[in-house]
Amino acid sequence: MHIGDYLGRREIYSPDKLAMIDVGKTPELRLTYRQWNRRVNRLANWLRHEAGVEKGDRVAILARDCIEHLDCFFACGKLGAIHTALNWRLHWRETAALLEDTTPKVILYSDDFANDVAQIQSIVHYSLSTIHIEGEGIEGSLFYQDVLDGSEETAVTCPTLDKEDIACLIFTGGTTGLPKGAQVSHRQVNWNVLNTVIHDLNHDDTYLNVFPLFHAGGLFAYTSSQIVFGNTTIITRQFDPAQVLELIEREKVTVFAAVPTMYQMLTQASNWNEADLSSLRFCTSGGAPLPVPLVEQYKREKGVQFKQGFGMTEYGPGLFALPAEDAIRKAGSIGRPNYFIDVRVVDDNNQPLGPNEVGELVLKGPSGCSGYWNNPEASAAAYDDEGWFHTGDLVRHDEDWYFYVVDRKKDMFISGGENVYPAEIEAVLYKHTAVHMCAVVGVPHEKWGEVGKACVILKPGAEVTETELITFMQEHLARYKVPKSIAFMTEFPISGAGKILKRELRARFVE
Repeated sequence: MHIGDYLGRREIYSPDKLAMIDVGKTPELRLTYRQWNRRVNRLANWLRHEAGVEKGDRVAILARDCIEHLDCFFACGKLGAIHTALNWRLHWRETAALLEDTTPKVILYSDDFANDVAQIQSIVHYSLSTIHIEGEGIEGSLFYQDVLDGSEETAVTCPTLDKEDIACLIFTGGTTGLPKGAQVSHRQVNWNVLNTVIHDLNHDDTYLNVFPLFHAGGLFAYTSSQIVFGNTTIITRQFDPAQVLELIEREKVTVFAAVPTMYQMLTQASNWNEADLSSLRFCTSGGAPLPVPLVEQYKREKGVQFKQGFGMTEYGPGLFALPAEDAIRKAGSIGRPNYFIDVRVVDDNNQPLGPNEVGELVLKGPSGCSGYWNNPEASAAAYDDEGWFHTGDLVRHDEDWYFYVVDRKKDMFISGGENVYPAEIEAVLYKHTAVHMCAVVGVPHEKWGEVGKACVILKPGAEVTETELITFMQEHLARYKVPKSIAFMTEFPISGAGKILKRELRARFVE
C-alpha cells in the first residue's frame, strides 16, 4: 500500500483535510481526502471490473486540467496501471499515432477534444473505450459521472506493485518524429517528492497549480508532493492571469509556480494593481531565466520573494533550486543541485569541465526515468556507459557551485564560427524598459551562416525602434552576438506549459 495507493494512505492520516479545489468546475468542486479517495476508488473499480484494466495496462486522458486527470493518475496507481497523459496541443493524427504506440484500453476526454477523439477512434487499429468528462460525448462514449455513480467505493490496491513499476508516461517534445514517452516509475515519483519537500514545502501549504497536468511540472513539481504531505492544492482549467491573482488572494495561497512568460502576463492583468499577494511564502520560476527587472517588480510592488527552479521530464522537475535570498545576488542562476541529484558539466568528449566552462549538463541519481516507452534506441542513447543522463542543456557553474543554463544545444546557433546562445541575448533585451517579452532565434545568412533575429513584444504604451534596440544590445554584447534584425510582434506561440515555442517562431522567418 505504500506504493501506488497514495490517496488510500493519505485518507488514513487526514481524512477531513481539504485536498483539492477544482475551480474549472461550475460550481467549484472541493474534496477532502476521504471524499477524493473514495471517488478514485469508484473509478478504479470500474476500470478493473468493466474495462478489464490490469497491472501494466495503459489508461489515457486528453483533457485540459481538471480533477478527472488526477483521478485517472491515482486510480492507475491503485491498479498498477500506467497513466498516459496526452498533450492536447498535438494534432489529432499525432495523438492517434501515440495511442497506436501505447495502446491504452480506455481514453478519458474533455468536451474540447470530442471531435479529435471521434477522428482518432475511427482510424486506430484496436478497440478503444471512451469516457467523456462533460458534454454529450461521441457515439458509444460513457459519461464520467455515470461511471462513478455505478461503481463501488471499496478499496483497490495492487499487492504486487513494485517501486520500479511504471506509474505514468509523460511525453517529451522531440525535435524529430513523435514525442518520446518517458517512463516515470513509482520510484521516480517518490524521489521527486523528497527532493521537492526538502527545499520548499511545509505541512500547511496551499498550492495553486497552473501547469498542464500532461507535463511533469503540473503532475509532479508540487502537486504530488502536496498530496503526500496532506496539503491543499488548487487547479485551474487553464492559465488565466486575472483568475490566478484572485485565487491567490481568496484562498490564501502560500506556494505558486509558473514560467517567466506567465509572471510577465500577471503584471499586465487588469487586477494586478489591487491584488493582495501577501499570503505567498514564495513563488517559483522555471523553464527559462527570470528577468531581474521582473524579480525586482514583484518584490517592490507585491513583496513577493522568488525562487528559481529547474527540472525536466526525464529526471523530475525538482533538480535544482535557487533560494529567495539569492534571487538578485545570483540572478540568472538555477541554483545548486537538490539533495539527491549528482551533476556534471562535460565537453563534447564527455570529459568533466571546471568552473565557468560551458558544457552539457549530465545527471545521475535515483529520480531518473526508466527510459522511453517502446523506444530502446532512444533509451540507450540518453545514458552513457557510466550511467549519466545527457540532458542536451548547455550550462556552466561558478566557483560557488551555482549553475547557469546557457542555452539548449538545439537553440544555440553558430554565426561566423562562433557559438551564440539566445538566452544570453534575451537577458540583455529584458533590461530594456520597453521590452515586455522577447525570444531570439537563429536564421540563415549568406555570409555568416546564421545570425540572430530578435522577436519582441513591447510593454503597453511603450515605443522603441529597431535601431534603438540593436544599439542597446551593442552596448552590452559582442558584435557577433547582436541580432541583425528585430520583429515586433503582439503575441508569441506559447506551449501548454507557457513556454515560447521557438521552433514555430523560427519557421516564420525561414523559407
